[in-house]
Amino acid sequence: MGGTIGAGRGGATRLVLVAIGANLPGPDGASALETCGRAVRLLDGLCGLRVVAVSRWWESAPVPPSPGAPPYVNGVARLDGVAAPDAILAALHGIEDHFGRVRPFVNAPRTLDLDLIDAGGLVLDGPGLVLPHPRAHLRAFVLRPLAEVAPDWVHPRLGLGLTDMLAAAASQDARPLLRRGD
Repeated sequence: MGGTIGAGRGGATRLVLVAIGANLPGPDGASALETCGRAVRLLDGLCGLRVVAVSRWWESAPVPPSPGAPPYVNGVARLDGVAAPDAILAALHGIEDHFGRVRPFVNAPRTLDLDLIDAGGLVLDGPGLVLPHPRAHLRAFVLRPLAEVAPDWVHPRLGLGLTDMLAAAASQDARPLLRRGD
């Protein structure tokens, strides 16, 4: 569930959920899938957090629909540790910049998209950061991989579990991709 998930040396360990997505090649020509995998490696150690689980990779159409845009590769990483949410967000933007992310218009195709979904169950209303992510509960491409890494997660603002949120998003297209070796 959102919030503190256990105690470790030096204090509480908190659940941090990061959605990962891409639908354009990286600046070096790497596929969206390769870029997402590389981004996960950069998440480990970010702001002192450690990656403890990564979902399978999923493929989905752009939301909202964007004619001619390639499908997205999506996943979710679960990180543990304690860090300031604004520092996490700034570091995520730095990783996006490293992979050539540009924002020419809202919902533009992208080389990498890293969204902070939850940070220890905090509820924040901006101005720079809204937590939990304001649209995560509406999108199967976030919820399906999230269920793989945090199946007991409860939306901190809505109080809904994944079963209810997934049922509401059941008609949305999101298909698992095979990992190497599957």
